[in-house]
Amino acid sequence: MNRDTSDLVSRLGRPLRLIVTGGGTGGHTYPALTAIRALRSRLAGVDGALDVLWIGTATGLEAKVTAAENIPFRTVATGKIRRSANPLKLVSPANVKDMGRVPLGVAQARSAIAGFGPDVVLGTGGYVAVPVGMAARMCHRPLVVHEQTVRLGLGNRALARMATRVAVSSESTLRYLPESARATAVVTGNPVRPEVLTGQGEKAIQALGLWGFDRALPTVYVTGGAQGSQQINELVSEILPWLLGHANVVHQCGPSHEAGLRERAAALPEHLRARYLVTGFVGPELPDVLALADVVVSRSGAGTLAELTALGRAAVFIPLATSAGNEQEHNARHLADAGAAVALLGRAAADTLQAAIAPLLTDPARRADIARRAAEHGRPDAADRLVDVLLSVVGR
Repeated sequence: MNRDTSDLVSRLGRPLRLIVTGGGTGGHTYPALTAIRALRSRLAGVDGALDVLWIGTATGLEAKVTAAENIPFRTVATGKIRRSANPLKLVSPANVKDMGRVPLGVAQARSAIAGFGPDVVLGTGGYVAVPVGMAARMCHRPLVVHEQTVRLGLGNRALARMATRVAVSSESTLRYLPESARATAVVTGNPVRPEVLTGQGEKAIQALGLWGFDRALPTVYVTGGAQGSQQINELVSEILPWLLGHANVVHQCGPSHEAGLRERAAALPEHLRARYLVTGFVGPELPDVLALADVVVSRSGAGTLAELTALGRAAVFIPLATSAGNEQEHNARHLADAGAAVALLGRAAADTLQAAIAPLLTDPARRADIARRAAEHGRPDAADRLVDVLLSVVGR
């Protein structure tokens, strides 16, 4: 593949130009950023270079990420569709008003594309990707759409029919594609940050001072994401004495929840308290914490699934009920049906969480089997696979 990339760099005679669009949330933003880094590295390996322009919204996460990464950034107008089980409610005044902004966004995106002259456009989802993807098609620029979740988001569903290639994270997604898009589809997986795959459990022990952990017991990592999850925090707190009787626990609870959980932890018997670390946020230590963990209790966003399957970790998923299109439940169900995770898909209560996690702590063979099945669904090379797709359409 490097020889093919070298030939492409020679033919271009200049840096490859990439427009990226997508964002709003980390689920759309971070896979795109990982792909940029992987493409830049691939090109640098054959003395090539990459020019990037990211088109997004001023209020989305992508605006902050691009500023931190020194990636040129432009905004376009976009509209949001508010979902409803009642089709009549889709034609709401707010939806009609927002969809009226799409033509303006398309015009702005066409101007950006004409000025930048991309060799390829990558869309990773979110409402902003729609006008940019449409503009790419109008400007006859190759468009690669990447879907992170099992079921397509609304934006990617609209763009799949006009994309040059559609990259999906799972074989299970293929049946949800419009029939006209299936011939252009390729399973790449969801790009995972390389540093996540290089953690060392012993470093977590040192960095976090986990001297009271019983190394004869499995370790559970509980997380509700950067801001924490009150639901997960409460469920874990209710079973904490039992849980600490069977495992060590690293509990990333979110900064606003930390003080209350520390108070509860202070009431634990000393030998259990020594096996429990509660922290508002896990930063650079995250890869090492994931390497240390035998079981992870978390939400089931696409990025989380990509990381845990790439690592081959046994997990208990508690889907976020309010996720767009109920995507987290679909993600969790996909792995649970394959025996590659445990998912609380109905009533999430302390007793159901305890029943779900108990076999993973008391039966090492069961835990290992789920971890093995999770790894079978993982694609640690997803970023490189997506780069292959991007390079394959340049010049088409």
